Amino acid sequence: MKARGIFCGRAIIGRYAVLAATFAVVSCSTPIVDAPAESSGPPKFVSLNPCMDAILVEVATPGQVLALSHYSRDPASSSIDAQVAAQFNITGGTAEEVLSLQPDIVLASTFIAPATRAALERAGLRVETFDNPASVDESIDQVRALADLTGEAERGEALAARIAGADTAQRVRNISALLWQPGQIVPGEATLVAQHLRTAGMASHSEGMGLAQADFVSLEQLLHEPPQILLVAGDSQGQSHPLLSQLRSTLVAEFSPNLFYCGGPSIPNARARLMEIRTQYERELERQLNLDSGI
Repeated sequence: MKARGIFCGRAIIGRYAVLAATFAVVSCSTPIVDAPAESSGPPKFVSLNPCMDAILVEVATPGQVLALSHYSRDPASSSIDAQVAAQFNITGGTAEEVLSLQPDIVLASTFIAPATRAALERAGLRVETFDNPASVDESIDQVRALADLTGEAERGEALAARIAGADTAQRVRNISALLWQPGQIVPGEATLVAQHLRTAGMASHSEGMGLAQADFVSLEQLLHEPPQILLVAGDSQGQSHPLLSQLRSTLVAEFSPNLFYCGGPSIPNARARLMEIRTQYERELERQLNLDSGI
């Protein structure tokens, strides 16, 4: 969706919903399933981590992917194109489901329930956990680590090069920008999305307001102290309020959370979207200056 009016727009998004922390907790009474037979070919994977889903489908051959997390079928939480996600099986994340698929390696978040992990490991499965990267370099390290697990190092390097090749030239003019996330909160400065903003030449308006990670920003605060660019990444109360149209010196534009939930393939897309928004702001600013000067 494009910006609305002179400098206005809105977002249609979904909540991250603590994607990696909702896996089923398996009790000690969980039925024990026979351990899978050792695979003689390339390792097979089941992913319970939606961020690793997006990397896995790029650095593994299709036959290596037994199932992705169910989040990758949900447009509100997926970092994978819907048509790509539809090509793979999904799992809800219970130990029984995973064991029935007989993977060699299970990819999970560091938030995986300890009982679930224990059940998988008791059955002889290898569980590899990954945290959310806080920088581009950390994301590239994850890509290479997963590619090493799949045995497809060349695929990993191709994706790493695409991520590293995203527009990383720091823009000269820092335009104040505020990322209004689901729940009307802002990101901290030690986050991947904050790095994206800096790379696009956008100064953190929330930091200038004295705000930190996950601090709440009300509609009233924004109207009182607006940024030059307001990136709307939510649909909670106030984030689509008609009063936003009064911010005549502010470009209000959609920035989907799907672009910053994860690293990996999302990074080039996030940076391309930010540069699109920045270019739109500069064109609108130039047009407004020409109108004011009578050109």
